[in-house]
Amino acid sequence: MALLQVRDCPDDIYQKITRVARREKRTIAQQVLVLLETSLGQEQSNLERRRRLIDKIDQRIVREDVKNIDAVRLIQEDRSR
Repeated sequence: MALLQVRDCPDDIYQKITRVARREKRTIAQQVLVLLETSLGQEQSNLERRRRLIDKIDQRIVREDVKNIDAVRLIQEDRSR
């Protein structure tokens, strides 16, 4: 996981984050992540987003000619060039 460091954070912002974190029973780092996720529109966890994506992929309609493609044969043809 990446490391994020913020320098020169204004005292009033830091104090607000600290108060909210304490009220929500989170660490400051956890609270900052929640604030970033919310502001970026990523309130859902990675797992939830992945599940939604898999469901979306499962619901797509695939043409029969595409379903019948022999991937092994295509790879063999490509390698024999």
